Amino acid sequence: MTYAPEESSVGHVRVMLVDDQVLLRTGFRMVLAAQADMDVVAEAGDGVEAIELLRTTKVDVVLMDVRMPRMDGVEATRRICAEPNAPKVLILTTFDLDEYAFTGLKAGASGFMLKDVPPNELLAAIRSVHSGDAVVAPSTTRRLLDRFSPMLPSPGEPAQHKQIGKLTEREREVMLLVAQGLSNGEIAGRLVLSEATVKTHVGRILTKLDLRDRVQVVVLAYESGLVRAGGGAGA
Repeated sequence: MTYAPEESSVGHVRVMLVDDQVLLRTGFRMVLAAQADMDVVAEAGDGVEAIELLRTTKVDVVLMDVRMPRMDGVEATRRICAEPNAPKVLILTTFDLDEYAFTGLKAGASGFMLKDVPPNELLAAIRSVHSGDAVVAPSTTRRLLDRFSPMLPSPGEPAQHKQIGKLTEREREVMLLVAQGLSNGEIAGRLVLSEATVKTHVGRILTKLDLRDRVQVVVLAYESGLVRAGGGAGA
């Protein structure tokens, strides 16, 4: 699949809404339409329609529901994120019901939002994704991972420990704190570092482990056993 050619959209976010519930799409559209820096450029009722639209529509951020007919949000996210120049994907979840949200993160989503998220938080998340920053509060991601920890493989798989072994002791410390839900500012206070230094460490962690963002750091930390369900450090 080839996506529509990329064009500059600095400061302006093109959003696609993917949800089989028309009323929910309408509500999100109304919130986004009130923003001077956002446009809802496409809407889809399932993953198949979303992928078709992406071939001809330039999109920066996809708000993706999980449970939909024909193709669910997890499979759609996997296919979208596997392509070059892919838009960022935010999973929309009801949290209590969508046990596939973790799989969505594994599939390449940059994070997830609750469907009843306050408008200001939704808008902040979309802007963060568009600018390349963290998508959701790591602590929120951690709570999701804690809830669905039975879906994780057994900790301590050799390949995953080998990846973690690429990190310096300080980078490992920073990774552990990221996975436990601390922000860069909180990590700086804990380790008595500047926030800029912490940001540099996070960037190096992403590069060394070939990860896209903080969400993937959290996922790898859980999978490797560096962090256990409940947020504690692994053995």
